[in-house]
Amino acid sequence: MPVDKTMGNRVYAGTVNLTGRVEVQATTGYEDNTLARIIHLVEEAQEEKTQAQQLIDRFGDRYSPAVLAASIALMVIPPLFGGDNSEWFRRGVTLAVAGAPCALVMSTPVAVAAAIGSAGKRGVLIKGGVHLESLGPVQVVCFDKTGTLTTGAPKITDVVPGDGFEPDEVLATAAGAEASSEHPLGRAIVADAESKGLVLDPATDFEALIGAGVRATSEGTTILVGKPLILADEGINLASLDHEITRLEAQGKTVVAVAVDRTLAGLIALADQPRPEASASVASLSRIGISRVVMLTGDNQTTGAAGGNRLGLDQVFAGLSPDDKIGQVRQLEANYGPVAMVGDGINDAPALAAATVGIAMGAAGTDAAIEAANVALLGDDLTVLPATVSLGQKVRRISLQNIAFSILLLAVLVPAAVAGAITVAVAVTVHEVAEIIAVANGLRARRVDPGPS
Repeated sequence: MPVDKTMGNRVYAGTVNLTGRVEVQATTGYEDNTLARIIHLVEEAQEEKTQAQQLIDRFGDRYSPAVLAASIALMVIPPLFGGDNSEWFRRGVTLAVAGAPCALVMSTPVAVAAAIGSAGKRGVLIKGGVHLESLGPVQVVCFDKTGTLTTGAPKITDVVPGDGFEPDEVLATAAGAEASSEHPLGRAIVADAESKGLVLDPATDFEALIGAGVRATSEGTTILVGKPLILADEGINLASLDHEITRLEAQGKTVVAVAVDRTLAGLIALADQPRPEASASVASLSRIGISRVVMLTGDNQTTGAAGGNRLGLDQVFAGLSPDDKIGQVRQLEANYGPVAMVGDGINDAPALAAATVGIAMGAAGTDAAIEAANVALLGDDLTVLPATVSLGQKVRRISLQNIAFSILLLAVLVPAAVAGAITVAVAVTVHEVAEIIAVANGLRARRVDPGPS
């Protein structure tokens, strides 16, 4: 929704001036502006995540050399103390075969590839297996508001007529005056009137009251459309609809008052509408075991809370800057566990990078958001989100099953190889069968449907 700025207010890099002329003073250098700080925050968050991944990689790199070293030691050391060369050589070779984690190595990539392919068919781009697996333990899902949970465009929600006026009359009058306006609220009023087939009386002497409304004349009648406060300053009595203004603003809506020849004709309320699938998607996330679904928004508390209540969110954090969103993501992660962040704007990019899993709205999202995220919903369809999280949960379960299966197998084969209880042929056969079982288990990930067509 548009934000009014007056003398002395701060504006941010990337701000779009909708109407009129504005002069701004640069108070910092380019290296300190909002865009530069966002880029720096994204880089920091991504670097932290990479270090954790490198720790896991280093652990895996040490296992295979350890098995190989143990195998060589088994072949060399016992014969030095009088052991049978051929027997200990056979045991060393058997240990090298038996200790290889083939089931684990084969099964996890198969499960991940199957799941990523299945998700891709439904318009979900997952940027790697580590991100898919990271979806599994997610406990909190954070949503940006505008453009993510909502459509990002204001629409009329209520038309409240004053005494002696009809709703369509109020809407047509306002649309006629706003026909020449470039303001998003004015365009929304005109579009709604035209969609209802209302006849718009051509207005003359159009005057845009920057940040306040418009004034126009139609067949000798003066029409004023704008903020209730502006109409009150013009001496127009709003007392008859004061309670309606309070009610609508408490719902997080923007209220526009309409006056005809200094008489209050009615009110028009506008709001950024929730995506049709948003409420059902939030409910589905709760059903699949997500402990908290929250909103992180830069809007004021009233607007944010109203949107959160409509969608059934557990909590709303409002008035947040990009820095604040990162802090809130990290606080939620400390309190509840892994966090997924869903957003679409450049101001969401740092939080997307800082979250355990960042999920961008692929079509509507900015390049910065998509670049920072680990997952992109290419169709901007939130209905695929719960099933994508379920997909991560299933892949994680499959991975844990295969890890447990592989460890159990090694716990049996390694001592047996050292003791000389099995031959190389037996070790190879057991590994081949185990690989088939693990791969078959991994392919079950294809049967998780990441959302409706």
